[in-house]
Amino acid sequence: MARAAVSRRLGDRLRWKAARLTDRRVESHTARTLVFDVPGWPGHLAGQHVDVRLTAEDGYSTQRSYSLASAPDGESVELTVQRVDDGEVSPYLTDEIAVGDVVELRGPVGGWFVWRPEQKEPILLVAGGSGLVPLMAMIRMRRATGSRTPFRLVYSVRSPEYRLFVSELRRDDPGLDKTYLYSRSTPPQWPRPPGRFTASDLSGAGWPPDFEPTCYVCGSTGFVEKAAGLLVALGHHPGRIRTERFGPSR
Repeated sequence: MARAAVSRRLGDRLRWKAARLTDRRVESHTARTLVFDVPGWPGHLAGQHVDVRLTAEDGYSTQRSYSLASAPDGESVELTVQRVDDGEVSPYLTDEIAVGDVVELRGPVGGWFVWRPEQKEPILLVAGGSGLVPLMAMIRMRRATGSRTPFRLVYSVRSPEYRLFVSELRRDDPGLDKTYLYSRSTPPQWPRPPGRFTASDLSGAGWPPDFEPTCYVCGSTGFVEKAAGLLVALGHHPGRIRTERFGPSR
């Protein structure tokens, strides 16, 4: 019976489901958060993603993968999408989709790049640009469950106008430390000059390796490879570094 139950759950996750847009929020000048109602949604873990499929009137369809931004909340699912100007899907999702429109979702997908509330070790979140999205789901899950697990977030963006979840991350969130790095331009009188992140940034804002934190790193391929390499060089065990990367097709 256990095998049959697992098979049913797996089959449910592989099945396309109709998702109706109920709300959309501006996160930055290039990013939007989309809130969908998904009847029959099986629930998800913080860090998982979904496949989104769009189908045109002539029958042409295309799909992309997007990280879930929300903590589990019944049949409501949130995606935060960064527009890629020459993309096929993201311009529609950020600029054209309207409340009431329906897309198809499949998932949730992924079991490695996830955070579970029963984890007690310190957590380091390292985000590059829209790589913050699945890490934000972890932050929200921590808050929703009342977890006291200590989190540290290192968030690198090009310039202030590209930051996501600005108002929410300004909130006092005990046990969550936040460090912002800017690679091209900074807010006025920012103490760190613009530039790419360094080992010193990760060492100063992260956890010492002997605390044995689990490190979650998400961003572009180049960002992830550099961050993971620096963490290993700082003494973090490779087995405690979990990575998720995205490509230009998003």
